[in-house]
Amino acid sequence: MIMNKMIAYCGLICDSCPIHMATLEQNKSSQQTMREAIAEQCSRFYGVQLHADDRMDCDGCRTEAGRLFSGCFGCEIRKCARLKKIENCAYCGEFACVRLKKHFLTDPGAMTNLEEIRRTSGF
Repeated sequence: MIMNKMIAYCGLICDSCPIHMATLEQNKSSQQTMREAIAEQCSRFYGVQLHADDRMDCDGCRTEAGRLFSGCFGCEIRKCARLKKIENCAYCGEFACVRLKKHFLTDPGAMTNLEEIRRTSGF
């Protein structure tokens, strides 16, 4: 059940996102280790070159005034959902668009999350 979790526009669960978890980490040494692992994962899985000192604080992509991961600034899914003023893509009349389908190829759990929201919301 994902009702009480922070869900990104694209369906990722922010509560279990390593970037968000590193943001919340209080121990600076542990936080640095987490950020180094994140930079390595972004490089390996997404071809994005990050460094542990890049902007890696994130309060979730739906934040209005909080911190936002550098990779989220240019996210087309985020831009679209914010323009449509929807909570997440599960509530979009164009679900699942081309951008989401591409995203689901690398993050299939996001599709499952959005489909569950749609199912429990009566779509």
